[in-house]
Amino acid sequence: MKYYHNNRCRKSREGLIFLEERNIKPQIVEYINSKLNEAEIELILKHLNYKAIELIRKNESVYKDNIKGKNLSEIELIKWMIKEPKLMERPILVNGNKAVIGRPSEKFLEII
Repeated sequence: MKYYHNNRCRKSREGLIFLEERNIKPQIVEYINSKLNEAEIELILKHLNYKAIELIRKNESVYKDNIKGKNLSEIELIKWMIKEPKLMERPILVNGNKAVIGRPSEKFLEII
Protein backbone atom coordinates (compact mmCIF):
# COMPACT_ATOMS: atom_id res chain seq x y z
CA MET A 1 0.00 0.00 0.00
CA LYS A 2 1.08 3.55 -0.70
CA TYR A 3 -0.16 6.61 1.13
CA TYR A 4 0.23 9.92 -0.69
CA HIS A 5 0.66 12.31 2.19
CA ASN A 6 1.05 16.03 2.78
CA ASN A 7 2.12 16.57 6.38
CA ARG A 8 0.89 20.18 6.28
CA CYS A 9 -2.66 18.97 5.62
CA ARG A 10 -4.84 18.18 8.63
CA LYS A 11 -6.95 15.63 6.71
CA SER A 12 -3.80 13.88 5.52
CA ARG A 13 -2.43 13.67 9.08
CA GLU A 14 -5.81 12.42 10.33
CA GLY A 15 -5.86 9.76 7.61
CA LEU A 16 -2.46 8.49 8.64
CA ILE A 17 -3.59 8.25 12.28
CA PHE A 18 -6.73 6.40 11.13
CA LEU A 19 -4.56 3.80 9.37
CA GLU A 20 -2.07 3.53 12.23
CA GLU A 21 -4.92 2.92 14.70
CA ARG A 22 -5.83 -0.10 12.56
CA ASN A 23 -2.21 -1.27 12.51
CA ILE A 24 -1.92 -0.49 8.80
CA LYS A 25 1.51 0.81 7.84
CA PRO A 26 1.56 1.84 4.18
CA GLN A 27 4.59 3.19 2.38
CA ILE A 28 4.35 6.95 2.87
CA VAL A 29 4.97 9.12 -0.17
CA GLU A 30 5.41 12.77 0.73
CA TYR A 31 4.52 13.89 -2.77
CA ILE A 32 4.92 17.61 -2.08
CA ASN A 33 8.65 17.14 -1.51
CA SER A 34 9.35 14.23 -3.84
CA LYS A 35 7.25 15.53 -6.76
CA LEU A 36 5.54 12.80 -8.71
CA ASN A 37 6.19 12.19 -12.36
CA GLU A 38 3.67 11.89 -15.18
CA ALA A 39 3.51 8.08 -15.06
CA GLU A 40 2.89 8.06 -11.29
CA ILE A 41 0.02 10.53 -11.54
CA GLU A 42 -1.47 8.64 -14.49
CA LEU A 43 -1.36 5.44 -12.44
CA ILE A 44 -3.04 7.11 -9.46
CA LEU A 45 -5.74 8.45 -11.80
CA LYS A 46 -6.24 4.97 -13.27
CA HIS A 47 -6.56 3.39 -9.80
CA LEU A 48 -9.00 6.11 -8.71
CA ASN A 49 -10.88 5.86 -12.02
CA TYR A 50 -10.65 9.66 -12.21
CA LYS A 51 -10.00 12.20 -14.90
CA ALA A 52 -7.18 14.62 -14.05
CA ILE A 53 -9.56 17.50 -13.30
CA GLU A 54 -11.23 15.35 -10.60
CA LEU A 55 -7.93 15.08 -8.71
CA ILE A 56 -7.33 18.83 -8.67
CA ARG A 57 -8.17 20.93 -5.62
CA LYS A 58 -10.41 23.71 -6.90
CA ASN A 59 -9.88 26.06 -3.95
CA GLU A 60 -6.14 26.47 -4.54
CA SER A 61 -5.10 29.86 -5.89
CA VAL A 62 -2.92 28.12 -8.50
CA TYR A 63 -6.08 26.49 -9.86
CA LYS A 64 -8.07 29.72 -9.83
CA ASP A 65 -5.28 31.73 -11.47
CA ASN A 66 -4.06 29.24 -14.08
CA ILE A 67 -6.56 26.47 -14.76
CA LYS A 68 -10.11 27.52 -13.99
CA GLY A 69 -12.14 28.29 -17.09
CA LYS A 70 -9.53 26.87 -19.47
CA ASN A 71 -10.05 23.79 -21.61
CA LEU A 72 -6.83 21.97 -20.71
CA SER A 73 -6.02 18.44 -21.82
CA GLU A 74 -5.38 15.54 -19.42
CA ILE A 75 -1.64 15.86 -19.96
CA GLU A 76 -1.69 19.62 -19.38
CA LEU A 77 -3.54 19.10 -16.10
CA ILE A 78 -1.11 16.38 -15.05
CA LYS A 79 1.79 18.69 -15.83
CA TRP A 80 0.21 21.31 -13.57
CA MET A 81 0.03 18.74 -10.75
CA ILE A 82 3.71 17.91 -11.29
CA LYS A 83 4.64 21.61 -11.23
CA GLU A 84 2.33 22.43 -8.31
CA PRO A 85 1.80 19.24 -6.28
CA LYS A 86 -0.41 21.02 -3.73
CA LEU A 87 -3.06 20.97 -6.48
CA MET A 88 -3.60 17.24 -5.87
CA GLU A 89 -6.41 16.11 -3.62
CA ARG A 90 -5.20 14.31 -0.54
CA PRO A 91 -4.73 11.99 1.17
CA ILE A 92 -4.69 9.13 -1.32
CA LEU A 93 -4.33 5.47 -0.37
CA VAL A 94 -3.42 3.00 -3.10
CA ASN A 95 -3.85 -0.71 -2.46
CA GLY A 96 -3.00 -2.90 -5.43
CA ASN A 97 -4.96 -1.58 -8.40
CA LYS A 98 -7.45 0.41 -6.32
CA ALA A 99 -7.18 3.82 -4.75
CA VAL A 100 -9.33 6.18 -2.75
CA ILE A 101 -9.11 9.73 -1.46
CA GLY A 102 -9.49 9.65 2.32
CA ARG A 103 -12.07 12.37 2.80
CA PRO A 104 -13.31 11.22 5.23
CA SER A 105 -10.70 8.73 6.43
CA GLU A 106 -13.32 5.97 6.64
CA LYS A 107 -13.25 5.84 2.85
CA PHE A 108 -9.96 3.95 3.18
CA LEU A 109 -11.99 0.98 4.43
CA GLU A 110 -13.36 0.55 0.88
CA ILE A 111 -9.99 -0.76 -0.37
CA ILE A 112 -8.32 -2.25 2.69
